[in-house]
Amino acid sequence: MPASSTKPLDLDYVRSQFPGLARGWTFFDNAGGSQILKGAVERINTFLFEKNVQIGGSYEVSQAAAAALQEARTAAMHLVNASRPEEIVFGNSTTALLQNLARAMHSQLSAGDEIIITIADHESNIGPWDRLQERGVVLKIWPLNKETLTLDLADLGPLMTERTKLVCVTHCSNLLGSINPIREIADFVHARGAKICVDAVAYAPHRAVDVQAFDVDYYVFSLYKTYGPHYALMYGKYDLLLELDPIYHYFYGKDKVPGKLEPGNPNYELAYSTCGIVDYLVSLGEQAGETGSVRRKIEAAYAAITAQEDALTDRLLTYLRSRNDCMIVGQSANHESRRVPTIAFRFDGREAGEMCRAMDAEKIAMRFGDFHSRRLAEYLGLTDHGGMLRVSMVHYNTLEEVDRFTAALDRILAGQAGFAKAS
Repeated sequence: MPASSTKPLDLDYVRSQFPGLARGWTFFDNAGGSQILKGAVERINTFLFEKNVQIGGSYEVSQAAAAALQEARTAAMHLVNASRPEEIVFGNSTTALLQNLARAMHSQLSAGDEIIITIADHESNIGPWDRLQERGVVLKIWPLNKETLTLDLADLGPLMTERTKLVCVTHCSNLLGSINPIREIADFVHARGAKICVDAVAYAPHRAVDVQAFDVDYYVFSLYKTYGPHYALMYGKYDLLLELDPIYHYFYGKDKVPGKLEPGNPNYELAYSTCGIVDYLVSLGEQAGETGSVRRKIEAAYAAITAQEDALTDRLLTYLRSRNDCMIVGQSANHESRRVPTIAFRFDGREAGEMCRAMDAEKIAMRFGDFHSRRLAEYLGLTDHGGMLRVSMVHYNTLEEVDRFTAALDRILAGQAGFAKAS
């Protein structure tokens, strides 16, 4: 929801925490990967220089490494509002974590059991479940309403039966930019005896995550899109993590949570970077006037982030709506902050790839294609002419950058040379 009473972000401070922003580029490809915080890099370096040994030893440095990993899980616990650090599982990527989760559920699934996916998801939350059909699991697809571009519970209800074990859904589409009502969906799914698994990659950079308030069973997102390094984390309810099959060594029993789900051990230094992300959010919360707990400071930080991002979203959508040659993919207005600043669009008669490459010369980084939501792009008929252009902003972006981008678009669209008209 909007945070109109929140103190505005100190953008000079914000941008000073992301050294990559000083390179002269405007980064509008943050849904592909955000810039990394200085504090996250410092945590990585601290681990590598001071604690770079295996955990589990009796000696002092090994104990310090174990304490650092526990500190990382505790930071992640605060970040998502889990109930205990052991509910945090680290992994290489959201894709890898969801594949591991699917593998760890094998003993819970029998031929004829059902898993429901949505057509609106990134492939990371489709592919692992799709492959379970080889074991006799039935895959069902919750369709997107093409008129409203929303997921309707009225369409989910008829799909669910007593054999439905899991519903997999995105918290926010990385193509449509729209936020799904996860608590409402979770209540609906739980009332029918199933579990819910949420891909939050496109949501976590923009809003405070509260897994207890959402009442989700599994919740996954990437740190490299949330101001950290190329790493990811998964939350799971502790009792459910206990039930999963170990995917590590045979002597890792079911009760070894979360280690049994982190084959080869987590990457200690990248996990430790989570502390730097939380430190930064705490500093933003304090600047916003919050003096309470770590968690309350994180929530205050995201309130300020939302206010900044709403301004960015409104500025770009206003421009795109003003052009009669532009198709905005998804909602064309940001009602009640229900849209993140991830905005896909197309221009009549223009090849997306050529426009994107023309923007390279402006030192504005953006992306074109289907953004690994290929099934959704195909479902909406948006794969021709290079797919879509996408601008994905975060709170460190500025209104001036948006204005520079739209001015560049005007120049590119006004010119004819170098652009192929769609046949």
